[in-house]
Amino acid sequence: MTRASRGPAPRFSFLDSPTPLAFVHRGGASHGAENSLSAISAAIELGYRYLETDVHTTADDVAVVFHDRTLDRITDRTGRIDRLPWAHVKKARIAGSEPIPRLDELLDGFPDLRINIDLKSAGAVAGVTRAILRAGALDRVCIASFLDARIEAARRVLGPRLCTSLGRRGVAALRLASFSPRASAMLRVPAACAQVPMSVAGRPVVDRRMLDTAHALGMQVHVWTLNSRSEISHALDLGVDGIMTDAPRVLREVLESRGQWRSS
Repeated sequence: MTRASRGPAPRFSFLDSPTPLAFVHRGGASHGAENSLSAISAAIELGYRYLETDVHTTADDVAVVFHDRTLDRITDRTGRIDRLPWAHVKKARIAGSEPIPRLDELLDGFPDLRINIDLKSAGAVAGVTRAILRAGALDRVCIASFLDARIEAARRVLGPRLCTSLGRRGVAALRLASFSPRASAMLRVPAACAQVPMSVAGRPVVDRRMLDTAHALGMQVHVWTLNSRSEISHALDLGVDGIMTDAPRVLREVLESRGQWRSS
């Protein structure tokens, strides 16, 4: 049975679109090299408004849109990004052809895009928050990280208007609260959303009890990374508020078939 998303009214401008929200993961990697400007542009042409991406900072504190700690896996150069100056990193080419984007390029070049930023290191906080402030982009970003401390550090700089997701500790508390009305009543979180996998090691993370608890606390639930029609449909049937995918055409087709696609 289909269950429409019935999350809370958004408290943050980042989440002001009708749910379910459709996110391209790592900048829409299936339509070009991951986190590249060509992949991002292709996702926008498909009608996507929400982008999930990753940010590291260079040795001289330039925030760059890149998933890995090192350049080795997907560029023609090697080395740890946080130990290299921007002058070196900017010469690297993703898949041998595309430059690594800076976060400020992304914020300035795509003003209608909502960007979900995964802080990949504690050192990235200063460069990321500075880029957001310079671009005046506070209402169109959401900060995420596995580690709660990174999210809290960004929130201290950017203030209560910043949209954030739960870190690992917050997700564990939410899951626990879903089993206990007393724990749920005591839980207070400043996060706007929980961004989680559907399961871990074969054990469900997201079920209707967890969704109901998050919604009662004023949070949306976004799930990652779903790429097949069956898993996307299952998550939508449960009532999730957003889906992150590496298969943007597939997600769009599923949402269109259910009358839930909202193009940018």
